[in-house]
This record gives sequence, structure tokens and C-alpha cells, in this order.
Amino acid sequence: MTETNLHPFTIEVAPLTSPKGKFGWAIRRNGKLLERSDRPHDSEDKAHSSALSAVERAFRSPADARRR
Repeated sequence: MTETNLHPFTIEVAPLTSPKGKFGWAIRRNGKLLERSDRPHDSEDKAHSSALSAVERAFRSPADARRR
């Protein structure tokens, strides 16, 4: 399992039991589950990239989202 610390967020990437060979992620804020991946990823790197994108969305203000 891979963990990345982006205080107060923690990204956890781990292999899934089903389907085998795929990875999932979980984002925790101060240890509390905030979000979990809803689909399996082919590699640990792809799962981590997806989790980082989710953390960035959490940091982005609603005003930033409207400008895009």
C-alpha cells in the first residue's frame, strides 16, 4: 500500500481483491474517510494520479470551477 501525505489529506493506494491486478485509492482528511475510488485502476500510478486529481478538486474553490 502506498500513502502520500498532503496535510490534512492522506492518499492511500492499495491493490483490490476483486478484480485481481487492479488498484483503488482512498482519501482521508485528518484520518477520516473523505472519498474512495469508484472504479478499479490498471496500475498503482494511475490510481495515485486519480486520487491527486480528487484532492485538487477538494482544494479548488467554487469560484475557480466556474471560470473553466
